[in-house]
Amino acid sequence: MKIASALTLALVAGILTSTAEQTKFRSLFNGNDLTGWVGDGYTVEDGAIVCTPEGKNLVTQEVFCNYVLEFDFKLPPGGNNGLGIHYPGTGNGAYVGMELQILDNSDPQYKDLKEYQFHGSLYTLAPAKRTGLKPVGEWNHEQVTVFDSSVTVVLNGETILEANLAELSATHPQHEGVKRRAGQIGWLGHGDRVAFRNIEIAETAPLPKPDRATATGFISLFNGKNLDGWKHGNSPEWNVVNGILKHSGKAGTPSDLWTEKEYGDCTLVFDWRWSGRGPTQSRPNVLPDGSENGQSDIEELDSGIYLRGNSKSQVNLWNWTVGSGEIYGYRTDPSMPAAVRAGATPKSKADRPVGEWNHTSITLKGDRISVTLNGTTVIENAQLPNIPARGAIGLQHHGSQIDFANIAIKAD
Repeated sequence: MKIASALTLALVAGILTSTAEQTKFRSLFNGNDLTGWVGDGYTVEDGAIVCTPEGKNLVTQEVFCNYVLEFDFKLPPGGNNGLGIHYPGTGNGAYVGMELQILDNSDPQYKDLKEYQFHGSLYTLAPAKRTGLKPVGEWNHEQVTVFDSSVTVVLNGETILEANLAELSATHPQHEGVKRRAGQIGWLGHGDRVAFRNIEIAETAPLPKPDRATATGFISLFNGKNLDGWKHGNSPEWNVVNGILKHSGKAGTPSDLWTEKEYGDCTLVFDWRWSGRGPTQSRPNVLPDGSENGQSDIEELDSGIYLRGNSKSQVNLWNWTVGSGEIYGYRTDPSMPAAVRAGATPKSKADRPVGEWNHTSITLKGDRISVTLNGTTVIENAQLPNIPARGAIGLQHHGSQIDFANIAIKAD
């Protein structure tokens, strides 16, 4: 495992304050096989991933948002490959996501390329400095830092690219991938024998939003370091990494996390995102009155927040067409009045694309609840009849890989 340097952290948009001891890397490649990766045309040789003549896309099963990625690569003469970032799972990685060029700049066949085609460049979007590559056949070391709209590439210790995706999106409005802020990471091959090893990543949490500032009375429920304050039973599936509370998506005991303390009226704020892909499944279409009409195929991703120790009063986080924020136990209860079921149904879908961080605020006062998702009020003063007066807050695991960060509460 690597420990991030102060320089690495400064590159993350210049705004992270983590110390070198806090930010840790983990491996994306075990050196033996392609566990954790999907694709065709790559093999493992001598502890390295090698592109074969049939090699095209090889991508991670996990989905990433803000991170520092480090890896070694070795080019053959004229070698051409690419690092795909923010890849959505299908399509041409250079356009539906973005491609950082991996190229033997020294080969004569490339002397007339466009500036954005040389090594380290964001293909079609932003040129990198044409410097820093070691001679063909030697191992190079590259560091790629992605945070919100910032992308920085450091090659063998030299910064060769600093790009702002928001600015590039404005100047390249037809480019779909530059608008994305999350996705899978991958190698985008062209059949050349390019090799990769020592592939490691350090994910970073989003910055806290203003609505959880301590000056407004919020206190942290998650300290970003461990699970102090939570009942977790030493489940190996919940882990804390660089200020992020991660669930692996695998079954474990206990499957859910609960606060040790109980709460009544409160406002709960938190960030969350899907960190893995889900299967395609048919799920009901939910109408504004809470009823259902037919089904649609969706990528099944499912979790939620339990309120007052009660699974019935669960605010859903999921990928259904109705969007996150629904209070499932009340919307689906046929004994509830029509107004209650309609009130427990989101007014709109405000979820960001899979892999990106979402910000949720839940206000519970008496038996009334409001939910705001990414600045949009999706549940407004809905009634939850017979909800307990107090209880623990729970984070649900329901078979999907999910991350939480910046969990805070203001209790009345």
